[in-house]
Amino acid sequence: MSVTALYPYSFEAKDRRENFPAPLLFIGWEDHHMFCSPVCLPLPAETPFGALAQAVLPGVYGAHPDFARIDWDAVQWFKSGERWHPDPTRSLADNGLEHKDVIRFRTPGLAGIAGSFA
Repeated sequence: MSVTALYPYSFEAKDRRENFPAPLLFIGWEDHHMFCSPVCLPLPAETPFGALAQAVLPGVYGAHPDFARIDWDAVQWFKSGERWHPDPTRSLADNGLEHKDVIRFRTPGLAGIAGSFA
C-alpha cells in the first residue's frame, strides 16, 4: 500500500558522510543468526579490504565458535545482494565501497553454530 505525505519533508539528513569519523560500512555474515543483522563499522576509505578478515572481523565475529575455522580464500562476498569479488590488496574505496554500503559474506562449509543453519 502506498503512502502519501500530507506535508512536505524538508530537512537535512543527519547520516551524511561528514557527520561520522569515517565512512560507515555494514558487514553481515550470512547463515549465522547468532548475529541478527549486519554490524555497522566506521572504517577509513583507505583501509585495505584484506584487513577486514585479518584485523577487523575477528573483533566483531570472533566470539562465534566457528569463526576461527573460516577459510578466507573460499569466502563468497556479496554487495547489494549480488555476488562480488573484491581485491584484498586494494582499499575499501578502490573496491567501490562508499558510505553506508552493505556487504555480506558467506562461508561455505560453515552454516550456523556447528552446522545448525543447514
